[in-house]
Amino acid sequence: MFDHKELSFKVRKALVVLQKGLAQEREETKQMLAVYHKYTRGEASEQEMLEANQQFRDVIKGLGLSVVVILPFSPITLPAIVKLGQKFGIEVLPSAFKEQFHLENDGKSLQMGAIPEDSNKTPPVDSSESDLAETPKHRD
Repeated sequence: MFDHKELSFKVRKALVVLQKGLAQEREETKQMLAVYHKYTRGEASEQEMLEANQQFRDVIKGLGLSVVVILPFSPITLPAIVKLGQKFGIEVLPSAFKEQFHLENDGKSLQMGAIPEDSNKTPPVDSSESDLAETPKHRD
């Protein structure tokens, strides 16, 4: 049977994650603009520029996803796009959303097909079994 309370809880949780992700992206974008302003005066370091350029990539990702969100059937197409991006090794979600999903789900796999940021790294091997254990291979 259809459980309205469970669905309501899931929707509210998803909206909280969205709100936190958008707030974090807004702050990171403000910092990015401040770094670009410092760059125009010749005061930005190379590390600051690398971080600002990464944030600019996240802004572009967010713009691309916002187009998909306004289309009909976005609850179906958005997870499909995220899964397809993962299959081909393309990061579709901006970093703030991946971090928020990871925090909200405590490292568990996500409902909408997104995988936490550190899930494609090789799992640690117990040092007592390091002689016998092979590290699993993964694609880059």
